[in-house]
Amino acid sequence: MTNTARMDLSAVVPAAYQAVLGLEKYVRANVDGELLHLIKLRASIMNGCAYCVDLHSRDGLADGISSRKLFALGAWRESPFFDERERAALDLTEEVTRLGNHGVTDEVWSAAVQHFGEEGVANLLMAIATINVWNRIGVPTRMQPPVE
Repeated sequence: MTNTARMDLSAVVPAAYQAVLGLEKYVRANVDGELLHLIKLRASIMNGCAYCVDLHSRDGLADGISSRKLFALGAWRESPFFDERERAALDLTEEVTRLGNHGVTDEVWSAAVQHFGEEGVANLLMAIATINVWNRIGVPTRMQPPVE
C-alpha cells in the first residue's frame, strides 16, 4: 500500500467539505475542549486515521493535556488518568464508532446520560459522529500528516 494521498476532498467537493466544517464548528462550541480532544483522538485511533491521530495528539498537547493521558487512550480502561465522566464519554465513543448490530448498550447510554444529561449526550453524539465523518474522509483518501 502506498501512503500517497488520493484526493483533496475540499477541492473536489468544497460545499460538502464546508458542511462537515459546520458540524465541526458546532461541536467545538458545545463540547468541553479537553473531552472533545479525547473523543477525537480515541475514535481516530480506533479507525486507524493517521492524519487525525497526529492532528488530535498535537492539538491536545498544545491545549495542555498531558502526554501521559493522551498516550493512555490506547488502554484507557486500565489507566488511572481518566475520571468517571471521561470514561462514560469514551465508552460512548467506542460503541458509537463501532456501532455493531446492537447499537449502544443501555449501560453505556445510561452512564452517559447520568454524567452529561440529555442535551450533553446529544452534543457528544454530534462530536462522535463528526470525528467519524472526518476519519471516513481521511482514511480512504489517505490524508497524510505533515512530516516535519
